[in-house]
Amino acid sequence: MDISEIPSQAKLPTSFAEFQIRIFHEQSTGLDHVALTLGSMAGPDPVLTRMHSECLTGDVFSSLRCDCGPQLKASLAAIAARGWGVVLYLRQEGRGIGLHAKIQAYNLQDKGLDTVDANLMLGHPDDARDYQIASTMLSALGVNEVCLLSNNPDKVTQLATYGITVVDRLPLVVGIGEENRDYLATKVERMGHLIKIDESD
Repeated sequence: MDISEIPSQAKLPTSFAEFQIRIFHEQSTGLDHVALTLGSMAGPDPVLTRMHSECLTGDVFSSLRCDCGPQLKASLAAIAARGWGVVLYLRQEGRGIGLHAKIQAYNLQDKGLDTVDANLMLGHPDDARDYQIASTMLSALGVNEVCLLSNNPDKVTQLATYGITVVDRLPLVVGIGEENRDYLATKVERMGHLIKIDESD
């Protein structure tokens, strides 16, 4: 894949722990993807890993329409508690359709469509993400086996296809509220996400 690690790496102190930040450049799109690592990527256990797709509205503006912001924070906290792990912050906004189309889809959801039908009406797949880029980043970091923080079985399937072994998958059920309950239910019922909504916080 046309991705290269930019020779830029630095300490990134956060409220959770002091991570190392590394940048990977995707030549075909011009996008820079981020790996936040803590501790040794050699384990000893499978590396706790979160593949997190960029969500400007959730991660930055604390939108209640999704659970992305709470998932990102919970992932950083879990990695800090374990002492090693990696968050891959992937520039795949809106499940890969981009910010402009994502907001168009939001508008359709405001009119009554669910998240799947809104994407389809705009001519996009319900989920356009390809995780080959994530597997390439993990391989560059020396990570071949992961314990994946995710509710999305497609991530497990795609990583396996690209040569990364998912030894275990840990659910990440956080940030569920009245504003996003229907959205998450659609992800369960129509996209196969493994979320037990009744166990929300």
